[in-house]
Amino acid sequence: MKQVLRKNRADMEAPEKNGPDQMRLNRYLSASGVCSRREADRLIGAGRVTVNGNPVSLGTVVREGDRVSVDGKRVEPAKKEIFLAVNKPAGVVVTTDRSRGDLTLEDMVHYPERVFAVGRLDKDSEGLILMTNNGEASNLIQKARGRHEKEYQVTVDRPYDRDFLRKMGAGVYLEELDRTTRPCEVRPLDQNSFDIILTEGLNRQIRRMCLTLGYRVRKLKRIRVMNIKLGSLKEGACRELTEEELRVLKKDLGLQL
Repeated sequence: MKQVLRKNRADMEAPEKNGPDQMRLNRYLSASGVCSRREADRLIGAGRVTVNGNPVSLGTVVREGDRVSVDGKRVEPAKKEIFLAVNKPAGVVVTTDRSRGDLTLEDMVHYPERVFAVGRLDKDSEGLILMTNNGEASNLIQKARGRHEKEYQVTVDRPYDRDFLRKMGAGVYLEELDRTTRPCEVRPLDQNSFDIILTEGLNRQIRRMCLTLGYRVRKLKRIRVMNIKLGSLKEGACRELTEEELRVLKKDLGLQL
């Protein structure tokens, strides 16, 4: 634990002055490869996390020697860095909540080491999603201010026109979120399908954009996250990132190579 805590000392979130052997609980869970910090907050809020056998609250600080458990299973610091590319089929959910009986991404991949998804891809969508045990990298990829590209192929329910592509590219005001999406790159594929590159990740953003303009998404497939491409990876399969992919990814994120 000491090694993980000191490695992340410079990027701690706690507003109070933490020592070198202290870390916010959500960050510790992320750095240990359990889940993202956002998902960690959900687990903590649901009462599924304990420290030294005691229930905890959001904002709890973990100290060296503390025993952290999720659902009664002790959490140990990650021993090695893992980055996976996964081709998620439609119908698989990206969550640790198994209460609805859906097949989760973790269950489908069933990787021998603990890894978690980088961001989300909704149940009805398919394609590339990254998994890792590197909480810092996951957080940086997801931050909107990083403007990291994610590319999708989208099929809608009827033929579109040039005005539709123009409006999608210029940014669409989403009333339910009370915000306008960032301008993005859009290019046609055929009369019902197009390619779109986003630099933000609002909840169900492409589906909301299309619906606002009078179209329904029939198929949505993510084919790229930053420099990582889906390529010919089979549906339901996963692979480890190559050394070159990882080098470029870390460089773009500003992480130590």
